[in-house]
Amino acid sequence: MTDSSDSNNVHSRAEEFLQVFKKGAEFTQDLLKENERLRFRLLELEQKNRAEATTVELQLLKQQLQLVEVEKKNILDKIGTVERENLDFTHRYAEIEADNNLLANLYITTYQLHSTFEVREVFRVIEEILLNLVGADECSLFFRDENNLLIQSVMNDEGEPEVRVVGNSDPRIDLALTEGQIWIPDSEELAQLDESAVKAAIPLWVDGHVIGVLAIYRLLAQKNGFSGIDEEIFGLLGEHAAMAICTAVLRQEHDGQIDFKRGFLART
Repeated sequence: MTDSSDSNNVHSRAEEFLQVFKKGAEFTQDLLKENERLRFRLLELEQKNRAEATTVELQLLKQQLQLVEVEKKNILDKIGTVERENLDFTHRYAEIEADNNLLANLYITTYQLHSTFEVREVFRVIEEILLNLVGADECSLFFRDENNLLIQSVMNDEGEPEVRVVGNSDPRIDLALTEGQIWIPDSEELAQLDESAVKAAIPLWVDGHVIGVLAIYRLLAQKNGFSGIDEEIFGLLGEHAAMAICTAVLRQEHDGQIDFKRGFLART
């Protein structure tokens, strides 16, 4: 009886132990599953935090980029303003340089015209001025004598003025003689003129009277129009060339002698 009772006790304890072991195994399994679930949850939270952190960083970067873009626009605006100012300064400098060149050319023109009392030298100076400053390669001077005949003066191959009476002249020359109107064609009109036609007609004025006309017949090949500086030179020639011609002719009539006493005492 005792052996049977002991065997039953052992069996009962073994059953209890197996039950306890089984529950422990199940609990351990549950703990492993919960641990795994928590690890996955932790991973999800970490990824979510990283995503949120990345979003915040992206927002900060976007804000910084916007600030940089604004600063860049301000800098570009300032650069554009400086470039426009530099362009204005360049244009003003070019205008000032052109004005200085004009003044220098006008000074040279007046100085050369009044540097001689010889008629042929005055004519030669006029030709040189037109050639070097304007680009005119051939010109003539027209006057009317006491019989109202039209006189043309040109420079011959020997460098001497050659005078001849002409019956008819270009209408523009007649208009410059009678009305004192300067005629300068624009580039389009100039291109349509015949090779032998007058290219410009400049009246010569002395004391409010037209004494003659300076006519240009041929321009250099690279000259395709007249500029504002050319017109200024024409205007100056219209006055100073006329005075230089009259002075040279009067001095030549008196054999190079000037009677200052008679001139000062003369009454008008």
